Amino acid sequence: MRDQGLGSWLHRRARTCAERPAWSGDGPDGQRFTYAEAAARCDRLAHGLRSLGVERGDRVAYLGPNHPSFLETLFATAALGAVFVPLNFRLTTSELAHLVEDSGTRVLVAADGFADADLAVETVVDPVRYAALVSGPVQAAEQGPVDEPVSLDDPAVILYTSGTTGRPKGAVLTHGNLTWNSVNVLLDVDIRVDEKALVYTPLFHSAALGMVSLPVLLRGGELALCSAFDPETVLRRISDEGVTLMFGVPATYDAVAARPEFAGADLSRMRTLLCGGAPVPASTIRTWLARDLVFLQGYGMTEASPGVLLLDAAHAQSKAGSAGVPHFFTDVRVAGPDGASVSPGDRGEVLVAGPHVMDGYWQRPEATAEVLDGEGWFHSGDVATVDDDGYVRIVDRIKDMIISGGENVYPAEVESAIHDFPGVAECAVVGMPDERWGEVGRAVVVPSPGAEVDPEALLAFLRERLAGYKVPRSVVFSGALPRTPSGKIRKRDVAASQRST
Repeated sequence: MRDQGLGSWLHRRARTCAERPAWSGDGPDGQRFTYAEAAARCDRLAHGLRSLGVERGDRVAYLGPNHPSFLETLFATAALGAVFVPLNFRLTTSELAHLVEDSGTRVLVAADGFADADLAVETVVDPVRYAALVSGPVQAAEQGPVDEPVSLDDPAVILYTSGTTGRPKGAVLTHGNLTWNSVNVLLDVDIRVDEKALVYTPLFHSAALGMVSLPVLLRGGELALCSAFDPETVLRRISDEGVTLMFGVPATYDAVAARPEFAGADLSRMRTLLCGGAPVPASTIRTWLARDLVFLQGYGMTEASPGVLLLDAAHAQSKAGSAGVPHFFTDVRVAGPDGASVSPGDRGEVLVAGPHVMDGYWQRPEATAEVLDGEGWFHSGDVATVDDDGYVRIVDRIKDMIISGGENVYPAEVESAIHDFPGVAECAVVGMPDERWGEVGRAVVVPSPGAEVDPEALLAFLRERLAGYKVPRSVVFSGALPRTPSGKIRKRDVAASQRST
C-alpha cells in the first residue's frame, strides 16, 4: 500500500513547485522554507522520531506556538502513521498533563522556550516515555521519506475540543477527514497557487489548521505564521508581506479594524477574509466589506475537520447573518426533536454528515454514541433555522439557550442586537436565576475604549428591536470577557462569575 496520507503531501507538492515557499515563521528566526526544504526537514524529523521508538498508531504531542516546527512535527508524525496531538500551550501544567495522559502520548515535542513546561508535564504524567525539544536531537541525519504505508482511513490527528461546555474531548480525525475537508475548502473558496495566508490563530485550533493551513499547502501556496495575535503586527504584515488570505474570529477582526492605522493600511493585495468561530456581527461584516474585500463567514466544528457551512461572497450582504450553505461534499439537516427536518424558518438542531466528519472521540465510545447516530449524522448541539433558499442561520448553542417564562431566548440573537449599540466592543448574554421567570437574561458588556454606555439607554434600544421576553433584565460592565484561544467567549465562565456575585 502506498502512502496516501498527509505525510506524502510535501513530496507530492514539491514535484511541481519545489522552489516555491511553503511556510515561514515570525520574529528573528522567521526563515522561509521551500516545499523541497520543508519535505527534507520533515523526513529527517520522521527518522528522528522513529529512532525514539515512535511506531504506527503512537501519539506524538506538540507543545508550542505557531512556528514551522509545528508543521514539521505534524507532517513527520503523519508520515510514520502515528497520530499528532497538538496541545494548547496556554493551559496550566495540570491541564496539559490531562491531555497528555488521556491521549497516551509516547513522545512530547516541545518548541524552543517550552522546555520547562515540557519537563513539568513529564513529572506529572507517568509514563511519558520520551520528551524531546525541536532544537534537540530529534532531527536525524538520515534523509529521504520513511517507508510506511498510510491510508486515508488511518487516524492522523487528535484535536481536543475547547471545553467551553465541559472537559475537553479528543476528536479523532483521519487522513481522509482532513483531506476531504481541504478539498471542500478548495472547491468553495478561491484559493490560488500564489496564495500567501497569514496564520495568527493558533494551529492547535481546527480552523487555523483545517480551513487555512492544510488547504493552502495542498494548493501550493505559502503560510506566514504568527506566534501570537497582535492587531498592529497583523496590519503591518498584511501591508509589508503581500498577504492575500487570512482567517480570524469576529473579535480579532474587530481588534484589527479598531487600530488607528487601519483606515490607511495597504490592503490592496488582500483577496479573501475567512471568519468563523462565533456568530459574526453585521457591523464586523460591514467594516471589512467597506474596504472592497471578499469577506466569507462560515460555520464549523472540530468534529468536522472543521468546515460545515460557508456563505459565499455573492450573498455576503443579501444573506448577511446566515452561515451559508453546506460545503460541496457536506450534507446538513436542521432537525427537530423527532429527527425530521424542520420547515423553513423553524428552529432545529444542526446535523452534519460527510467524509470529513470525525471517526469519534478518543477512547470515549459513550460520548461518541451521543453525537454520532447510526446513519452517520453528527449531532452538533447547535440550534439553527434554514430559509427557503437553503441558507442556514445559526441561532445558538442548545446549552446556552435561556428559558424565561417558558419562552426560549437565544443569547446570540440578543448579542447581535447589542453589538449595534454605539460604544459596545464586546458582550455576552447569560441566564440568571429568577424566582418568577425561572431564568432571565443578563448582558455583560465591554465598552469600547473611551466610551461610556448608558445601561438604561441600551435596554431601551433593545426593546425597540426585540420581543420583551428577549431583552435582558440587567446590564453589567466588564473590562474583558474570558475567551478560548480560538476566540470563543467562555459562556460557562461568564455565567459562573455572574452567579457568584
